[in-house]
Amino acid sequence: MTVSVAARLEPIDGCRWRLPRGSRPGMHVPGIVYADAAMAAELEHDPALDQVANVATLPGIVRASLAMPDIHWGYGFAIGGVAAFRLSDGVVAAGGVGYDINCGTRIIRTTLTRSDLEAVTDRLADELAQRVPAGLASQGPTARAGSELDAILRGGARWAVEHGLGWPDDLETCEERGAMDGADPGLVSARAKERGRGQLGSLGSGNHFVEVEAVDEVFDDRVAAAFGVSTGQIVVFLHTGSRGLGHQVCTDFLGVMGDAARRSGIQLPDRQLACAYIRSKEGQEYLAAMRAAANFAWANRQAITHAVRGAFTAVFRRSADALGMSVLYDVAHNIAKVERHADDGESVEVLVHRKGATRAFPAHHPDVPARYAAAGQPVLIPGDMGRYSFLCVGADGAMRETFGSTCHGAGRRQSRHAALREQRGVDLVSLLRAKGITVRVTDRRLLGEEASSAYKDVASVVEVCDRAGIARKVARLRPIIVVKG
Repeated sequence: MTVSVAARLEPIDGCRWRLPRGSRPGMHVPGIVYADAAMAAELEHDPALDQVANVATLPGIVRASLAMPDIHWGYGFAIGGVAAFRLSDGVVAAGGVGYDINCGTRIIRTTLTRSDLEAVTDRLADELAQRVPAGLASQGPTARAGSELDAILRGGARWAVEHGLGWPDDLETCEERGAMDGADPGLVSARAKERGRGQLGSLGSGNHFVEVEAVDEVFDDRVAAAFGVSTGQIVVFLHTGSRGLGHQVCTDFLGVMGDAARRSGIQLPDRQLACAYIRSKEGQEYLAAMRAAANFAWANRQAITHAVRGAFTAVFRRSADALGMSVLYDVAHNIAKVERHADDGESVEVLVHRKGATRAFPAHHPDVPARYAAAGQPVLIPGDMGRYSFLCVGADGAMRETFGSTCHGAGRRQSRHAALREQRGVDLVSLLRAKGITVRVTDRRLLGEEASSAYKDVASVVEVCDRAGIARKVARLRPIIVVKG
């Protein structure tokens, strides 16, 4: 794809750049890119900028087509993209959510410290790898089918807790309490259900992981205390989504939306932006199926939480409760949700697409769990397996500027193929071991895709969000154990 808009990026300040409406014919709103000067320079030849401009041409878009500092090329929407659409005349786009519906992250606290792991690191890594199936074709411990699978698609993490895969309190610190209303399993195809039937409790491949991490540095003592974290503390950070079920839901509806857009006369600059009006039959059916897939993802992360607690119990010979293994927070970063935001000074309901972007609501927002009301919503930002991740908190600026959104991770700077070529012949497992990071991976041949050099430095990404006032840094986390597909 030839980039035609990058030269028109205009600096607004040290962390915001504007893509004017005239950058691409048909733009209804400008593009706003969150980046520092170095990131903006790297975007000069990045086709993701074309995607920011393309999204600005979609009907009913509100305020701006947004890109977070972890922006990189995706399907239709750039990954790191945020866009909100009026319910009255706006659209929903499957590519604005992505293939891995409700790919998201969760952090589990513990009362352990780094010294507690010194003698048992390898054993804990083995136990986690055994209990949390990983890899492209990974299957969970039990196949779910028929009415049971439909119940999962309706109940999400709540179903998992009711079936012994967690604690009722887990739901209190989960976005949407772990299940979106309005899910319709009947709109999830038989093929999608077949793909998801055996995958509950499995990690998948690519950038999905379970990591045991230590809190390395605290930046905000007050908020860290509210979140129950402190320097030296061990936490478990996990990242996965709806697996094959969500992928198939997206695949199924891309065709449906392409047809709907043509019938509606919507002119698309890129067929990957296949969309339907929100209030259309196709739009409503996609949202109901998407919510069902999102619920499967929440159930999946809940089942993995249960397995992680089991691994720690086996190694430390203490109950998960005694180890303080409560859920700090769980948040989606591939999703579309009806939310209330300001548009021209008026509070309106819009459909917010977050494609590789994390919700970041500030203190006292009604959707922030009561225990965090005075602090704000926890924001979980994974980095790469060789450096660090961040715990942040939602800030007021996010509500003013980004529909309550911020970045979701480091963001790729190399394609998977390019990363594999660069890492050919490199023993990443040994290199990470030398840095004090123990890795368990299903397929070593693919580990190069996830090398640190393939990603932006998440510290720089988070710094932009902090300076822009859309999320504030709370703590930095360093990996000790990494389990991947």
